[in-house]
Amino acid sequence: MSPKNYKVRVGISIGDFNGIGPEIIMKSLKDKTITDFFTPVIFGSGKLFTYQKNIFKLNLNFNYINEASQAQTGKLNMVNLAKENSNVELGTPTEESTQMAISSLEAATEALIKGDIDVLVTAPINKDEMMKLGFKHAGHTGYFEEKFNKKGLMFLVTDDLKVAVSTHHIPLAKVAESISKEKIKKQIKALNQTLIEDFCIQKPKIAVLGLNPHSGDGGVIGSEEIEIIGPAIKELSDNGVLAFGPFPADSFFQPNKYKNFDAVLAMYHDQGLAPFKTLAYEEGVNYTAGLPFIRTSPDHGVAYDIAGKNIADEQSFTEAIFTAIKIFKNRSEYNDLMSNRMQPRKMAVDNGIDEDLPDENEA
Repeated sequence: MSPKNYKVRVGISIGDFNGIGPEIIMKSLKDKTITDFFTPVIFGSGKLFTYQKNIFKLNLNFNYINEASQAQTGKLNMVNLAKENSNVELGTPTEESTQMAISSLEAATEALIKGDIDVLVTAPINKDEMMKLGFKHAGHTGYFEEKFNKKGLMFLVTDDLKVAVSTHHIPLAKVAESISKEKIKKQIKALNQTLIEDFCIQKPKIAVLGLNPHSGDGGVIGSEEIEIIGPAIKELSDNGVLAFGPFPADSFFQPNKYKNFDAVLAMYHDQGLAPFKTLAYEEGVNYTAGLPFIRTSPDHGVAYDIAGKNIADEQSFTEAIFTAIKIFKNRSEYNDLMSNRMQPRKMAVDNGIDEDLPDENEA
C-alpha cells in the first residue's frame, strides 16, 4: 500500500487528565472529517472522556476497544484502560490522574512496539507527580530512551524553525559536565540523519550554539567552545556534514541568522526552548529524534491554571498529530527509496559482481 494513501494509526496518550490533555485531544479530533486523514487510537477511559466532553460541549463518539489491534479506520478509537468512573479534579494533580497518565503512556508505548499503532502523540504529563509514584524519568525522552535502548534527541520543530538540545531536563549546574566532543558529534549526526530521513532535506545545514556567553570569547569566559564544541564541529565538517559554529546564543535567533540554517543544536534546555517558544508560539511540536519509532507532543505543559475553563488552544497538539503523520510518510518513502537503491547492488553481489571493484583489464 502506498504511504500516501495509507491512513496512519496515531496512538495518543492522555497525560494528566486533571490538566488540559483530554480537552486538547478532543478539540483536535472534533472535526467530523478528521478520520479521513488518519486513524486515532486514544489510550484512556471512556467514562472519563464522556464526562469531559460534556464539560466542553463537544460532540464526539468513540469506538471502545480492548486493545489497539482492534482499531477501525473511520472511527475515533478508544482503548478503554479504566471502565470505572474517574475522580476528576480539574486543575489539581491527584494520585489517580497521575497513575492514569503512567498507564496510558505505558499501554501506548507497548502498542507502538508491537506495531499496533504507527506513531505516538503524547499529551502533557506532570513529571514530579509521576516520579512520586515510581516513574524513573524526568520526562518522556528518558523513558523512550530506556524502552528503545537508544539515545533520543529533544527536537522542537515548526516548518520554519527547528531546534534540538544537547542536554535535556537536568540542572543548569550540571550542563557543562554533561557535554563532550563525542556526545555532540553523535547528536549532530543524529540531527543530520533525521533532517534527511524525516524532513526530506537532502543537504542539511546545522548551526551549533556555544555554551558560554559570546561563545566563550576566545576562552576568556570559558573553554568548552575551544576544547569540545569547536573540535566536534570540525571533525564532522571534514567528513561532509554541514555543521557550523559555535555561534553565540544571545544574537543567533534573529531571522537573518537562524533562517540560513535547517536546524540548530543548542547546548541546554532553556538556551534552545526559550527562543523557540517565543518565535513559534502555539505552533511548536516536540519531536524525539533518533529513535526507531516516531513520537511527538505539543510544546506546552499540563496547564492546570486553565484546566476545565474551555479556553485551552489545541493548535500545538493538532500540529503534533500531523507532524507525526508527515514524518511517518517521509520516513516510509525514504526507506523505500533506499531499499530500491540497494536492490541493484544486492543483485550484483548475488551474481558474483562487485560494482565497487574495477575490472581486472581496466587501466
